[in-house]
Amino acid sequence: MNPFSSGTRLRDMIRAIRACKTAAEERAVVRKECASIRAAVSDNDQDYRHRNLAKLMFIHMLGYPTHFGQMECLKLIAAPGFPEKRIGYLGLMLLLDERQEVLMLVTNSLKHNMVDYLRCLVLSTCKKEFLIIEKLLSSSDRDLNHTNQYIVGLALCALGNICSAEMARDLAPEVERLLQFRDPNVRKKHCTNISAYTAQAALCSIRIVKKVPDLAENFVNPVVSLLKEKHHGVLLTGIQLCIDLCKLSEEALEYFRKKCTEGLVKVLKDVVNSPYAPEYDVGGIADPFLHIRLLRLLRVLGHGDADASDCMNDILAQVATKTESNKNAGNAILYECVETIMSIEDNSGLRVLAINILGRFLSNRDNNIRYVALNMLMKAVSVDDQAVQRHRVTILECVKDSDASIRKRALELVYLLVNESNVQPLTKELIDYLQVSDQDFKEDLTAKICSIVEKLSPDKIWYIDQMLKVLPQAGNYVKDEVWHALIVVITNASNLHGYTVRSLYKAIQTSGDQETLVRVAVWCIGEYGDMLVNNIGMLNVEEPITVTENDAVDVIQIAIKRHTLDLTTRAMCLIALLKLSSRFPSCSQRIKDIITQSKGSLLLELQQRSIEFDSIIEKHQNIRSALVERMPVLDEATYSGRRAGSMRATVSTSHGTALNLPNGVAKTAAAPLVDLLDLGAEEPAAPSSSGGNFLQDLLDVDTSSSSQSGTTQPQKSGTDVLLDLLSIGSPSPQNGSSAPDILSISKDNRTSVSALDSLSSAIGPSVQASFTAGDAPMMDLLAGFGPSPPAPPPKDNGPAYPPMVAFESSSLRIMFNLSKQPVSPQVTHIEAIFTNKSSDVYTDFIFQAAVPKFLQLHLEPASGNTLPGSGNGSITQKLQVTNTQHGKKSIVMRIRISYKLKGKDMLEEGQISNFPRDL
Repeated sequence: MNPFSSGTRLRDMIRAIRACKTAAEERAVVRKECASIRAAVSDNDQDYRHRNLAKLMFIHMLGYPTHFGQMECLKLIAAPGFPEKRIGYLGLMLLLDERQEVLMLVTNSLKHNMVDYLRCLVLSTCKKEFLIIEKLLSSSDRDLNHTNQYIVGLALCALGNICSAEMARDLAPEVERLLQFRDPNVRKKHCTNISAYTAQAALCSIRIVKKVPDLAENFVNPVVSLLKEKHHGVLLTGIQLCIDLCKLSEEALEYFRKKCTEGLVKVLKDVVNSPYAPEYDVGGIADPFLHIRLLRLLRVLGHGDADASDCMNDILAQVATKTESNKNAGNAILYECVETIMSIEDNSGLRVLAINILGRFLSNRDNNIRYVALNMLMKAVSVDDQAVQRHRVTILECVKDSDASIRKRALELVYLLVNESNVQPLTKELIDYLQVSDQDFKEDLTAKICSIVEKLSPDKIWYIDQMLKVLPQAGNYVKDEVWHALIVVITNASNLHGYTVRSLYKAIQTSGDQETLVRVAVWCIGEYGDMLVNNIGMLNVEEPITVTENDAVDVIQIAIKRHTLDLTTRAMCLIALLKLSSRFPSCSQRIKDIITQSKGSLLLELQQRSIEFDSIIEKHQNIRSALVERMPVLDEATYSGRRAGSMRATVSTSHGTALNLPNGVAKTAAAPLVDLLDLGAEEPAAPSSSGGNFLQDLLDVDTSSSSQSGTTQPQKSGTDVLLDLLSIGSPSPQNGSSAPDILSISKDNRTSVSALDSLSSAIGPSVQASFTAGDAPMMDLLAGFGPSPPAPPPKDNGPAYPPMVAFESSSLRIMFNLSKQPVSPQVTHIEAIFTNKSSDVYTDFIFQAAVPKFLQLHLEPASGNTLPGSGNGSITQKLQVTNTQHGKKSIVMRIRISYKLKGKDMLEEGQISNFPRDL
């Protein structure tokens, strides 16, 4: 026999497919088999139709298209024999779904009332198929009313799997009639349940009520009779239908509470006390599936109803005490019983019993059982906290479990259990485990410990002690806001300053690799170094230690060397050294030498601080002590409110990849140029107000500012007012960012500043920019003291503009030469000249620019991409800007310059807003 003829058996085709060694061979076999089946379909081969459809179902399960065999399903359904109908209905459920138009033929044939519609529908099909539909009309209606219960079961199973809303409305009366049928075998087959969205044997009536909820009331009365049946299969399906009806209809829920609660309790009692029955036994337990379904229905009926809950209390206690817990089936019943007890109305005795069962689950070796027990205990904490507290020791052991999911869930449960009475022992256990915990788990564990300590600390000394235990063990996992809050607490505990600085000094000797610990220790040594050296503020629990002034300076010097790549830590170390130069006069010269080493730093912030602090130590000793006196007490309430506000704002802020620029400022990278430069808005944004802007608060004024041309270092919004008061001149527009708070420091290279630092960093660049802008007017004052050369005759080449400094940083200068043509006043021609101020050569030099929507920008190719050092050469590039709103709005431009310095990618950005207004 031809292996690919229609007479080939299914097993032969499967054997041929499994013998294929490659996917190409398999596709070839399937393709030949499908061709053979198509030929048999065209020849209307009735002898092997069922065999061909079985092959198609297997091919369909392999993922190949089988749509050409859908009509064969209908032909087999119309056949009189049970074997053909079985294959036909199976193919119908597998190859079709409720979205297929062919399914309408089945619906209409079942109802036998839309013959004309079917005739119109099949006009596009062949005459043979129409004859098949005629036969289907006369035979398929008999399937739901067939005397053979198995054929009725086939029809119900198919409808339960692929029934659509239209089919549900049409067939609901037939299904309702079958619910009331007396034959338990037919009813059992009808009530086989499946979800509306899965494709397995389903309870047809559940599918109907889910597709058309309005029909739910039609099934309320019939389902009551199902709950009185003795057959467990009928009970299971009837209970599930009852649960779904309760979810869909409040009226049905109230009806079942009144009519069925006592009967369900009796059924559950009979099942619990039933003798051994082999057909229902699972692991020595009588029908655990029926146990679980009954408990779920009782949970639905008892939730929110005290009378129904009282009715089921005794049987729930009986299930909880009599069910064996050494088998998986028994654990499933106990878990469902616990969930039912926790859901019904209050009964303290039952709830204690349920929580004790969960406590036993925690000692089980099965990770799944322990995990579900932890989940249920998290819900039980809000209901009966005291009962859960009895299992605190077992829960703490779960925190140390080897399974990561159990550790995390147990930690969340411990966090819920902590209160004022048990915070100290629980925190001690968690900190002890922190020493040996996995690195992957330390971050979550550290966050929970810090949150517990901050919220529930009984006093400040306990709070400081616990944080000083966490920082040496997991300081790198502590978030910024946590150690900020610790510093606020330290400043408010004046009687603990000496104790804290001595404890931190001891900790940093052994755990200097924990960066957060180093920051807190450096800050405290800078503030309270004299108390460290002189053992001031000793507590009874302390032992005196000997620390010299040089020892204190050594700690900070080691920190600077160890954390060379961290801007925040090094900046804090420089501030601490400046303070110690006043507190330790004998070490002033040594401190000056250490600070001087940062003058050559590539980071502009550290370079500027080093120069300023060196100048203060050397030339301004008369004001140094006043500048570096101790920080005032920081108000805890104000800080907590500001912290809460910043956390809410952080939720709505998008996070991008930070790019560290040469001057230490973090910029967001990997964004389109126009989006990155944020030039979509034509009006400047209003500056934000911050509590950290010390200068603005001091002057009690409301300042507004725009962006300075070519500025890559953030400027302070109070600078303009200060320069006006000092009559220095008209400063360049500044960035609208406010001066940061001393505690507003982040790990990604944001600088740590104090009030003095804010003032100095705000004035320095602005004053320099102001005098640079004023150089030309100063020279004009001497114009009348010498003869001036005769002016050449004027030419009509449009207005003349002097060269302007568009951008200038410590390493790069950009000059713009502007020109216009009289015939096109809205067009501005710009020649950009790039000069390298450093001694290094810049390679891969690229200049980019973006303008608002009312401007049009055209860039010509640059004269080169290599920029020599020390101003020995330059690169030129021409730009053309068209101002569509000439005379109304001025030109504004954001620029980006990228280049490579010794193989390292560098990036500088700025905004140019000092164009002449008539451009």
